Amino acid sequence: MAFDKAYFEPFRQAAGVTVRDEIYDGPTDEFKKTVNSAKARWDVMQVETATLDFGCKEGWFEKLDHRRVADKADFAPGSLSECGIGIFAWSQALAYNADKVVGTPASWADFWDLKKFPGKRGLRRSAKYTLEFALLADGVAPADVYKVLATKQGVDRAFRKLEDIRPDTVWWEAAPQPALFLAADKVVMSSAYTIWIDTAQKRGKNFKTVWNGSLYDFDHWAVRKGTPRIEDAYKLIAFASKPENQKAFSTEFAYGPANRKALSMLEPALANALPTAEANLKGAIPINIPFWLRYGPELEKRFADWAPPLNRQTIEEHEHTEQQSHEHHDDKGAPPHAH
Repeated sequence: MAFDKAYFEPFRQAAGVTVRDEIYDGPTDEFKKTVNSAKARWDVMQVETATLDFGCKEGWFEKLDHRRVADKADFAPGSLSECGIGIFAWSQALAYNADKVVGTPASWADFWDLKKFPGKRGLRRSAKYTLEFALLADGVAPADVYKVLATKQGVDRAFRKLEDIRPDTVWWEAAPQPALFLAADKVVMSSAYTIWIDTAQKRGKNFKTVWNGSLYDFDHWAVRKGTPRIEDAYKLIAFASKPENQKAFSTEFAYGPANRKALSMLEPALANALPTAEANLKGAIPINIPFWLRYGPELEKRFADWAPPLNRQTIEEHEHTEQQSHEHHDDKGAPPHAH
């Protein structure tokens, strides 16, 4: 496990502090009941941004002093917050099979251009991510995507753009599917979690990632409110935030280190293929979690009413790939941890 190899075992040896590593399946009711009680079994937790923001407002997590961890200037934008310290960035981007595509797609406009780049497309069967990409393809500037999508006209615009490629779209639901669909020639391009494309590349697949117009977010460390082990919690997070340790983690999993000093320690080919590489962040958009918390339910309902039903073969493929990813919080790659 990458967490244990990069962080926990070296920390045990360096600090002499016992770390009990547990995997959890998101903020369950039981977790909510025990988070601030004596029954809580954890002190430090890996959480996604939505859980971090909600838990911070609800008083689940300590408000952190970033100065006790590292220099704030070393961290990627968006990786530090009131109750969180970024661990790594993950991304969803345009991926294509370079053995099947003639030319070099460079944007979501190219993804939508069936004449210039013929072939089936793959998109996540959800409003989230898919509507952002549709607006980018329709010429909306990255900085304006969520402002436009917050209007009825913007939502209508995104769905009209999706109609343009609806007959040529293969919908996916599980994170491993885009790479599988590309390998099986079901699609020539797809939106995809980049870590799964990296895995396919390591297995010899000639897949390429287009970072322009990608969406990214961070997983974070959070500390349980009122933990009696606050000092050890800070020590663990500070240790895991060191660039040499984040380098070790990114070597195992192709996530972008939150501490950007780690990038210069990595092999250039790997560093340039991570979400937090400077060039990859230029045209990227941070996922607007407050937007999706506010508008997500109504947009997902409209998308579900609009989207074509999955065919039986796709459902079977989804059930098969769930065997590989069901334990993941958002099936991006690394399961959440509590310590």
